[in-house]
Amino acid sequence: MSPPVLYNGALTAEQYLFQEMRLTARFYLDDLSVTDAAAQILRGNLFQYPTEREVARMTRACYKRLDALGSRDLVQELAVAPPENARQINLYAMMCANRLVWEFMVDVIGGKFQDCDLSLTKKDLHTFFTRLAAQSDTVAGWSSATIGKLKNVLVRALFETRYLDSVKSETLNPVFLCDELEQGIREKSDLAALPAFNCFGR
Repeated sequence: MSPPVLYNGALTAEQYLFQEMRLTARFYLDDLSVTDAAAQILRGNLFQYPTEREVARMTRACYKRLDALGSRDLVQELAVAPPENARQINLYAMMCANRLVWEFMVDVIGGKFQDCDLSLTKKDLHTFFTRLAAQSDTVAGWSSATIGKLKNVLVRALFETRYLDSVKSETLNPVFLCDELEQGIREKSDLAALPAFNCFGR
């Protein structure tokens, strides 16, 4: 599976959404529409968001990522697997739904693992966005504030998935791909994603 063609800066608002994805996956598996899921989430105050509009927006964002996973088995695992495994699947869902996350994880993080270089500095993030801006008018049009927020979201996602011990850490942990996600990726023949999870076997 290829990542989306267009770059999208919506990640500044949508972010990692782990608990939201776990909750929404259950409604998705029950074949509820996104509208019905949002109504149930709002009724039960499951997201604990202040406004109905925000609940609807984030439910749509979660459904988009669940659709992008392209695997009902992975959605099931995201809903019920131990948190450590589910967090990896959530990161993969972000990758599938957002080209920016895909390229960062595969090119930057996967490249680091492949080179046995566990450093991740502000310079690495700056270089990544500079390269994207040089090849995409969309990215080139983003403000410095937007890029700053996107950098923070990417680092936070790495922390949430245990790639980093803190958001200020500049040392990657040598993560181990959980069996459920590896199986799902291989069943989809999405082998290009494997380096992002420190997996290089074919």
